[in-house]
Amino acid sequence: QVQLVESGGGLVQAGGSLKLSCAASGRTFGGYAMGWFRQGPGKEREFVAGINWSGGSTNYADSVKGRFRISRDNTKNTVYLQMNSLKPEDTAVYYCAARLTTGVAPTNPHLNNYWGQGTQVTVSS
Repeated sequence: QVQLVESGGGLVQAGGSLKLSCAASGRTFGGYAMGWFRQGPGKEREFVAGINWSGGSTNYADSVKGRFRISRDNTKNTVYLQMNSLKPEDTAVYYCAARLTTGVAPTNPHLNNYWGQGTQVTVSS
């Protein structure tokens, strides 16, 4: 079992920045690819960013490329999402996810093994 706890969400004006954190406990964190997903009101959960077990490979949704950056610190069992130049359409509940794999983080939410409870990000115009 892996427990994931997100933090760092909040209310920010358009153009601002936030940094989300996801702290993991349980099994060896380094064996997991990690991802960030989000779900806006009335929308399906969508992939935002992913990072492989070592941090050497990352992938992003087109909508956030150049604005968001995912990183991880395996010594702290934590994955981060730095979000810059935020837009109102980034408003959503952001979830951290984990998959036991040596490959890239899956973009399909159904392929992840574990989820956090989510943290709300609201971007005002």
